[in-house]
Amino acid sequence: MRAQTRHQLKQDAFSRATIEVAGKTADWTVEHRTVLIASAVVIAVLVAAGVGGWYYLNQQNEKAGLEMTQAVRTMNTPLRPAGTPEQPDFPSFTSAKERDLTAQKQLRIIVDKYPHTRAADIAHYFLGVTSSNMGDNAVAEKNFKDVAASGNRELSALAKFALASLYANSNRTKDAVALYQELINKPTATVGKVTAQLQLADLYKNSNQPLDAKRIYEQVKKENPTNEAGQLATQKLAELK
Repeated sequence: MRAQTRHQLKQDAFSRATIEVAGKTADWTVEHRTVLIASAVVIAVLVAAGVGGWYYLNQQNEKAGLEMTQAVRTMNTPLRPAGTPEQPDFPSFTSAKERDLTAQKQLRIIVDKYPHTRAADIAHYFLGVTSSNMGDNAVAEKNFKDVAASGNRELSALAKFALASLYANSNRTKDAVALYQELINKPTATVGKVTAQLQLADLYKNSNQPLDAKRIYEQVKKENPTNEAGQLATQKLAELK
């Protein structure tokens, strides 16, 4: 019973953390690339908070969690300006591509060494994020689809969210709309209803479908009259006029 209580408390803590980060993506509806980064932050929260202790009940999974933590650190390593020498005590990369390639090597090791762990699913997600960053949409799509089909509802939702963004950036509007609508109908802690709504409305706006965008912004405004989402919807409606 005590173990169950501890597990539930940790699950609740994770939910609060992911809700906070996912909610912030509502402010980032213009740049789809940033949405992918926001999604990655949610997973970084999960890993940094000790995902091994939350979900991984055996030694193999804990090892995978530790290696995932290192990969997340790599993806968060700062970039140094061109011509600036590397500082031994302060890891850095010369470019985002160099950083992504280094992270991908670490992520693939996790996938190969721990194929049946949750860490492997998270690694697939990040392989999708880094591939998207480098413009390799085919590889990104495959990895996001793999994660979307996984058994973890929260992680699957993040993958679908990132996949929808990928489709939106690739002029696959119909596919993106379908995924956003699915996330609206089945919200999760990692991708809330309002987050998916605002992304869908933004997609309609950028696809020259202002009436559809207006409909969703009005719905968000009606359902969130006193919070930041409602204020953002009001701002977006004013921009449509």
